[in-house]
Parts: sequence; C-alpha cells; structure tokens
Amino acid sequence: MSHTLGVRQAQKQKTRQALLDAALELLEHQSLSSLGLREVTRVVGVAPTAFYRHFDSTAELGVALVEEALGSLHETITTMLTTTGSNEERLGRTVELIARLVRTHPSHVRFIARERHGGVQRVRDAIGGQLARFAEEVAEGLAADPVSAGWSRDDLRMLALHYVEHMVMTASVFLETPPERMDAAIDVATRQLRLVNLGRAHWLD
Repeated sequence: MSHTLGVRQAQKQKTRQALLDAALELLEHQSLSSLGLREVTRVVGVAPTAFYRHFDSTAELGVALVEEALGSLHETITTMLTTTGSNEERLGRTVELIARLVRTHPSHVRFIARERHGGVQRVRDAIGGQLARFAEEVAEGLAADPVSAGWSRDDLRMLALHYVEHMVMTASVFLETPPERMDAAIDVATRQLRLVNLGRAHWLD
C-alpha cells in the first residue's frame, strides 16, 4: 500500500513539475496574465481538469514559479555574505552569482523581470516578499561587517535595499547582453557596486 502511495505521489510531483516547466516555456513570449491553463495542460498532455489537482489558478502557478526562481537563492546569498574576504572579493562574488544565474536559468530571470511589475497581484506580492527577505538577509550581513559600525538599522536596510535593486537591475541587463559584450557588462556592474562601497565607507564622515 505504501509503495502504491509513493508511486502516486511521485507521479503527482512529476506532473506538477511538468506544468511549471510548460508554463515557464510559454511565458518566454507572453505575460502570466495572458496565459491560459488550457495552453499549459495542452503542452503537458493532460486534461485541463488535471491542472486543479496542483494549482487553484494560474496565479498560484505563478507564485510557485517565483519560489522556484528565487527561493533557493537565500542560502546562497547568506553564504556569500558570511564568507570571509575583502569587500572587493565580495563584489566579484555578487556579480558572478548574478551572471551565473542568468546563464543557467534565463527563463526564470526573464519571468521575474517581467512579472515583478506585471498584472497578477499575487505574483507581484510573492516577488516583493522574496526581495524583501533578500534585503533583510543582506542587512544582517552588512550589520556584522566592521565597516558598518555605528550605522543605524534604517541606514543598513536602505543600503541593503539598494544592493537588492542593483541585483535585479543587473540580472535584467545581463539577460539582454550578447555573449561578446558580457565581460564589459560584468565590469560595469562591478564598478557600480564599487562606487556604492566607496560611499558606504564614508557615510558617517
């Protein structure tokens, strides 16, 4: 009995992932607000009614895509912030993380960039919530840095939000940058962060 339940659960998870993958593929060329569940189920090869065994709407599917795109990055960002090294090394790691994300998951990056200000409120809220979590994690990392001695909590959060906004902006730029110009784009993004870092060092002067 337990074996049968395990097989069914595995098949259910497989179908759910297939729906997510199909939606992400279709969203390469349209917004979530224009996506129909019948389009998604047609790609997967299941009946439209099967969609509701996994998601209550395309909005909920979109929220699941947000989690898939951004949820796994929290541990990576925390590790990056707490790893020892100079600020210069951290800047390089930050930009490389963004570049690697764009290389390995361009569809997810495009989805986040488009839907962050898209027409589906639940998805906008989900993206905003993830980015707010990133900002809190970055603020905690900044607070532990000796450079931040004397900074107020509000100022740390302001700087953290700036870093997160820069991450999103940089990912969008990298997404549209042809391979032959990527090195130059990475250099610009790194210099932008270096400029912020210089200002940070003198914020309390």
